[in-house]
Amino acid sequence: MLELSRSFEELAGVISRSVVQINVSSFAVVPDAESSNAAMISRERGTGSGVVLSGDGFIMTNAHVVKGANRVTVALPPETGPGAESNQTHLPARIIGVDQETDLALLKVQRRALPHLTLANSDRVRQGQIVLAFGSPLGLANSLTMGVVSSVGRQFSEDDFMQYIQTDAPINPGNSGGPLVDANGNVIGLNTLILSRSGGSEGVGFAIPANVILDVFEQLRTTGRVRRGMIGVSLQNINELLAEGLSLKRGRGVLVADVAPDGPADRGGLKIGDVVQTIDHVLVRNVRQLELKVFRSAKGRRLRLEVWRNESTIPLDVEVAQRPEPIDKLTAMADPRLHLVPKLGILGISVTKDVAPLLPELRQAWGVLVAAITHDPAAANADIQPGDVIYSANGVMVANRDALNESLDAAKSGSAMVLQIQRDGAMRFIEFRMD
Repeated sequence: MLELSRSFEELAGVISRSVVQINVSSFAVVPDAESSNAAMISRERGTGSGVVLSGDGFIMTNAHVVKGANRVTVALPPETGPGAESNQTHLPARIIGVDQETDLALLKVQRRALPHLTLANSDRVRQGQIVLAFGSPLGLANSLTMGVVSSVGRQFSEDDFMQYIQTDAPINPGNSGGPLVDANGNVIGLNTLILSRSGGSEGVGFAIPANVILDVFEQLRTTGRVRRGMIGVSLQNINELLAEGLSLKRGRGVLVADVAPDGPADRGGLKIGDVVQTIDHVLVRNVRQLELKVFRSAKGRRLRLEVWRNESTIPLDVEVAQRPEPIDKLTAMADPRLHLVPKLGILGISVTKDVAPLLPELRQAWGVLVAAITHDPAAANADIQPGDVIYSANGVMVANRDALNESLDAAKSGSAMVLQIQRDGAMRFIEFRMD
């Protein structure tokens, strides 16, 4: 028993070097208690956890940890000894990208040769496996709890996009973003949420599987965005009534309810009424399993499907296309003749009641979406990116593209211009001098 204890002590010492505390500063609008029509801006602070996944400073955490952040700092653990928080090294961190669908975010700090952890193959995780949860619960840095894997592939409903690893290792607020590791010290998941009546740990915690983390990590690191595949089908799980009413003799697979005309599935030969039995030679249990496989497949990859049709099993090859994102749809709407903001070198689309639903978590009901960059050499050298939403110029509200152009035209050459924008859910200011 003493030998086992020492092995866990050694493992904890190694893992802790790669687990960081994340401190977030943000602004929030709160009602003014003395006036029903007024509001005040207050500064809010929060903490979470993160795990270093590469020696050059890339850190993975949860998207909800950095939501709305205008300043993020990372506290590295002490290099030696059981140091207290006063021995931590604090570094400013940049948000590289956020993926709301998986609740993952990638940060970057300017530091080399950081101790980092390796992602395991989470498909090999088994119920009953011993695991360790690291993080900063309730703001207490460098904490460790132990438990087992309670369940794998946990979904809260059949329609959930995500499948989680469930554990009874105690997880509390502040643990979010910390790693769940196996007995070899490899990351099998990222601690994300709990089910609790009290708000504290009740032994029902959930972690995002490492295979999901790896896919998001690689995409955010290289492009700052997550692209997902699609094949242009609508699918349904087969229940008893569907099987009886449609005379489906096979109990496994998912039913093809619709096929988009001239989409990848249509071109690959898939038809309404087919029952998809396998994908890349793996049995299909439900709709989400198949959708996750497609979502994680790169554009151009060919998937081998086996479908049950007319009492026969038919093999089909379907090429994956890129799933359109809301910003992609809006970019396609942008017309250089109609949407140009020449002094910024962008194509801007006014936020209207039709556009707003395509832009989740907008802070305001107005503004200008940056749909594309024109790279006009005569335009201002401003740090603007596609997907940004511009809300004001030099403190004056920008209701639409015309108002933005008027504000820019009125500014004198060489004067300071400050744009308030929203990027990846967070507000920030961009400053530059007008040409």
